[in-house]
Amino acid sequence: MSEVANHVNHEFWRPPSPEAALRHERSKTCDGCGTEFIVGSRFCHACGAGRPELAATPAIQVPGVAEVRAFGKRFGLTTPALAAFLFGVLCMVVALSVGIVFTARTALDWQAIQLWRIEWLLVAIASFGAGLLLKKTA
Repeated sequence: MSEVANHVNHEFWRPPSPEAALRHERSKTCDGCGTEFIVGSRFCHACGAGRPELAATPAIQVPGVAEVRAFGKRFGLTTPALAAFLFGVLCMVVALSVGIVFTARTALDWQAIQLWRIEWLLVAIASFGAGLLLKKTA
């Protein structure tokens, strides 16, 4: 029995046979080199390629993100520039809605509301300026 163990071929990490590849799912073997993935690994130990099922799905899926990214690509904005633009739009909406939410009964109230509008508009201008600075130049 010990003679059998001495003649064992020690190819532990060889690619799976074609029959085994057909039985297993496609994601069990590397697309680049055909090596079988180690259980729980994110990358191929032979060539370093990522697993297809991990590369295809993002970690967090938020509904509507694809539309926002398409909006940013349409205008040639990077992700930080798009975030600054959307924050500027939000500040503009808040500046316009301050007069609806708060009513002015006295001149002092009116001045306070105008001051809040000015502050929100200044933040919107700063956000749009940051978006211009973060925009990619092509």
